[in-house]
Amino acid sequence: MRVVIIGAGNVASVFGRLISAANHEIIQVYSRSISSAQSLGKEFGCSFVDNLEAVDLTADIYILAITDNALQNIQDSLFLGDKLVVHTAGSVSKKVLSNISSQYGVLYPLQSLRKDQSEDQSIIPLLIDANKESVLSIIEQFAFTLSSVVSIVGDDKRLCLHLAAVIVNNFTNHLYTLTAEYCKNEEVDFKMLQPIIEQTALRLRANLPADLQTGPAIRNDQSTLDKHIQALSNHPELKTIYLTFTESLLKR
Repeated sequence: MRVVIIGAGNVASVFGRLISAANHEIIQVYSRSISSAQSLGKEFGCSFVDNLEAVDLTADIYILAITDNALQNIQDSLFLGDKLVVHTAGSVSKKVLSNISSQYGVLYPLQSLRKDQSEDQSIIPLLIDANKESVLSIIEQFAFTLSSVVSIVGDDKRLCLHLAAVIVNNFTNHLYTLTAEYCKNEEVDFKMLQPIIEQTALRLRANLPADLQTGPAIRNDQSTLDKHIQALSNHPELKTIYLTFTESLLKR
C-alpha cells in the first residue's frame, strides 16, 4: 500500500520502519516541524512537508501518529474525502476522524514505542477498529503485514486496555525510578534488582499475577513491615507508596 504518515515522533518512526520492512511504500511524511519531517523523510526515502495543505492525496492509507490533543485539532484542517485514515491513539475514539474522511479507523500499538530502540517490533499487539466492516477488513489485512498479533477492539475496550497499560507500564516504571533514587541515596546497587524484575515479568507468561505475589505484606509479617517503614523515614514519597500498597495487600 502507498502510505502517508502524519507525525514524526516515536510511534511514526517505529510504524514507518515496520511499514517499510513489510514492503509498503511510504510516499510522504508530515510534521509541524520541518526538520523532524525531513529527518524521517530521508530515512524512508520519501517527500516531507510541514503544511497540511501539501499532504499528498494519492496514498491508500493515512496514518495519524500524533498526540491526543493534536488529533482533536487536526480534524478541522485535514480533509481526505473517502481516503482511508487511521489514528494510533489508545484513549481517543475513532469518531474523531469522522470529519476527515468517510473511511476511518484505529491502528493502536499496545506497546511503549521508542524510535531509538532496536528490539524486535514484529510482535507489537495492534488493536484495530473502523467505522465500517469493509474498512475494518482493509485495516486488518494491513495490520497483519506489520504484526502477528492483531485484535479487533472497540473504543471502550481499547480505553480499558490503554488504562491498564499505563498502570502496568508507566506506573511500574515510576516505581523503578523512585527505587533507583532510593538505592542511590542509600549507596546500594539498583542493578542488583534487575534479575528479580525480569524473572517476575517472565513468570507472568504462565501465571496469574496474584499467584506470584510474595513479600511481607502478603505473609502479614508485621515485624519486617515495621523495619521497612522505619528505613523509609527519609524517603517520604516512597514511604507513602509503600504504605498504600501494603494496605492493599493486607486486605487480600
